[in-house]
Amino acid sequence: MMSPQGSPEPAPGVVRFYNFVPEGNAFLEDVLAGLALPQKSVPPKYFYDERGSRLFEAICELPEYYPTRTEMAIMRAHIAEMAQLAGPEAELIEFGSGAGIKTRILIEALRPPIYVPVDIDGAMLRAASDQLSRLFPWLNIIGICADYSRALALPEFVGAPIARKAVFFPGSTIGNFTPEEALEFLRRTRSLAGAGGALLVGVDLKKDKAVLDAAYDDSQGVTAQFNLNLLRRINRELGGDFQLARFAHRAFYDDAKGRIEMHLESLYAQFVRIAGRRFDFAPGETIHTEISCKYTAAEFIELARDARFESKKVWTDERQMFSVHGMIAV
Repeated sequence: MMSPQGSPEPAPGVVRFYNFVPEGNAFLEDVLAGLALPQKSVPPKYFYDERGSRLFEAICELPEYYPTRTEMAIMRAHIAEMAQLAGPEAELIEFGSGAGIKTRILIEALRPPIYVPVDIDGAMLRAASDQLSRLFPWLNIIGICADYSRALALPEFVGAPIARKAVFFPGSTIGNFTPEEALEFLRRTRSLAGAGGALLVGVDLKKDKAVLDAAYDDSQGVTAQFNLNLLRRINRELGGDFQLARFAHRAFYDDAKGRIEMHLESLYAQFVRIAGRRFDFAPGETIHTEISCKYTAAEFIELARDARFESKKVWTDERQMFSVHGMIAV
């Protein structure tokens, strides 16, 4: 079969899935361990059940929440340069692939022989991969259901020529790690990519506190619903008995730490039970649910240098709200 341009149509791609999530109920284990800490906490990766994912998509459309639309605009303006940095015949690996909206822009420009999305949400991974396979029927997709915040060995794919590995980590998700955790993550990514591998990573920039506070505590209360949905998920999946009306969403930018903190604050003295365990809350006590670290471009370049990534290009918007870093492993 010939394409309209007269060149042969590429062969249909292969779509495969691997599940690297450990046996057992990691959600229950993490919740019980986190709520037993002096500062109660639950990892943010558990935000994303089906309702949580829909709420996050709604957050991305809010006027106060600038990161998604700003990163998309940066990518659209500079996608040719980004694809050039990733290089031809690159195996494209994406951490926290989610719905894959930004990925489509990169795949269209880069045309990688293999795309490897890694996400802890198996249902979303399959749905997004199915969409991409229809949009790009020539693309080989190797979906990996796994927790990318931990050490991960990816299967090798030998059915297509691979010149290098290119890792894509958009959305300022790197900010959900502390700087120390981000360094360890970048070191693992460097090991995965290998010398000469490429990294494209979205990094939110430091800016006025009022802008940041509004982005994580919007006037419509969608982010509050997103945060509280974590308690709803614990109730549904782990048999918890949280009363959501007795907790409130709190989000603020800490200038000294350079990060947003999100919490769920207990409004009363109360206790909850989860899997037979009792957890007591004092009035004003919080469950810490997320951080989002912000960097200057220079700060992030220095952090990545410690992980043996060399900065090649930093793309930003005119207002210096957000950045996409292009780096090469050395």
